[in-house]
Amino acid sequence: MEARSTIVSSMPTRNDLTLEQKINLIKQNEGGSSYRGLCDKFKVSIGAVSNVIKRKSEYLNDYETNLNKKIKRKTCSDFSQSINQLVYEWFTAQRAKRIPVSGPLLQAYARKAAQELGDESGFKASNGWLERFRVRYNVHFRMISGEGASVDQDTVSDWRARLSTILEQYNPVDIYNCDETGLYYKLMPDRSLVINKEEE
Repeated sequence: MEARSTIVSSMPTRNDLTLEQKINLIKQNEGGSSYRGLCDKFKVSIGAVSNVIKRKSEYLNDYETNLNKKIKRKTCSDFSQSINQLVYEWFTAQRAKRIPVSGPLLQAYARKAAQELGDESGFKASNGWLERFRVRYNVHFRMISGEGASVDQDTVSDWRARLSTILEQYNPVDIYNCDETGLYYKLMPDRSLVINKEEE
């Protein structure tokens, strides 16, 4: 009876291995480590070591799948950061020129930026994305009364130059003079997304 107690107490206690530990065990076995050596190192029974080796294809596939998921999550995170940074830089540039920027306009630019970055995830610049962007960069939507008349002259000159280039692409018969819309053309939006630190 005494001998039996000694044998039982000398057996390794149950130790559930993590997936990474199982992969490590498999690699060490492939490197020449014996079952007994692995049993001692990982504190598991020889039966447990044998079971891991028998199912190594399954564990290797699981490990590869998890690794790919981690890589994909990191890639998506890096892509989101790139999009947010590009959009924020564009947004601050427009506000520096006192150009009103609405939510839909910001979303449209974000989709354009995503395409330029070679997006393959189907980035939609959803309302949820816009809300997260606003919170991240402390951006608010408020009245900007008086800014319409204060657009700097450089911006106006730049637009006139661009307009001439655009018109060159059309035949004269396809260009129309819309005097009736003059009033609305000059009527700038009175609300815009703004950075919280902008002066009221």
